[in-house]
Amino acid sequence: MSSSSTSADLSSDMQAIVFKTPYKVAVERVPTPKLEGEDDVIVKVHLAGLCGSDLHLYRGHENAGTDYIMGHEVVGTIVQKGKSVKGFEIGEVVAVPFTVSCGNCFYCNTGHTARCTSSQLFGTPNLQGCQAEYVRIPLASSCLARKPKDLPDELMLLMADILPTGYSAAWNAWKLLDMGGGERGGKGERKGVCVVIGCGPVGLCAISSAKTLFATVYATDLTTSRLSLAEKHGAIALPASELGPAVLKATEGRGADAVLEIVGHPSALLAALDLVRPYGAVSSVGVHSKDITLAGGLLYDKNVKLQFGRCSVKTFYNAALEVLAENQEVFKSFIEHKVGFSEAPEYYELFEKNKVAKTVFVPGQ
Repeated sequence: MSSSSTSADLSSDMQAIVFKTPYKVAVERVPTPKLEGEDDVIVKVHLAGLCGSDLHLYRGHENAGTDYIMGHEVVGTIVQKGKSVKGFEIGEVVAVPFTVSCGNCFYCNTGHTARCTSSQLFGTPNLQGCQAEYVRIPLASSCLARKPKDLPDELMLLMADILPTGYSAAWNAWKLLDMGGGERGGKGERKGVCVVIGCGPVGLCAISSAKTLFATVYATDLTTSRLSLAEKHGAIALPASELGPAVLKATEGRGADAVLEIVGHPSALLAALDLVRPYGAVSSVGVHSKDITLAGGLLYDKNVKLQFGRCSVKTFYNAALEVLAENQEVFKSFIEHKVGFSEAPEYYELFEKNKVAKTVFVPGQ
């Protein structure tokens, strides 16, 4: 196929972080990706994020095979593009949602790009991941997001997954409650009480997002060291043992209007159902990999409204970018560690044990 490219050819192989077996990644030399379709681009990676969702694969919770490149968060420069790519040029700095989408199917046309009929998830055997020196982006014309000139790479990286995901959790709850703001990202008067369960990177993004929609935001996490970070993002952060009484006191005994479940564990979802008021909303973006047993009587008695699943990044992108722009000072220190690929095995282990916060890998460092 014909394509545009930089004047210098790419090397035949590159360094990448590869999943080997549960709890083991390795840094290996692998073939450099090539353009496969006319709407592909090749991106030279500046930063590749380590995300909580990577841990589901790392821990072996999903049987997705072995020997594939990890990661689904990336910021980098376009170095090659297929002849059908529109709207983007070689040399531009871009990010990409963690799932690609065509922009034309039923789901894309209804704003549900996460379930595009052509969707693929980076960092799986079906689509090699972003923790590498180069990454191939299919369906580039409908997926890529150009980095604003005044936004550092470190902040742009949050737009690949965690900030739109956090925003979608908050907005979906707001919409289920019919609190106002008819369009995705639309804002009415801030009102109501929201609780965020889980104060990891996505949870912190959910807190900042919920603050734009709800009058009061509480947060909790079993890792109590995270509570100070939740406060920094604007939440009333409390240990789990103190949260329920505080929410009841703040709501005249009703319970929270909305609960955002970010953890992806059955106990977190059950806690959300316990905290929410009758006719309230529970919005879950945690990746649940196990069966969940719910109390039917509780669901019936509370008339609870539920929302689950993967974020449609393209749909929530602009609203999430606005949250980022308005809170740059808070997010400037969001990334705790920038490390080279050689340190990936160590930092995967530390991240899995909740010993480090948001971490990104830097090729060549």
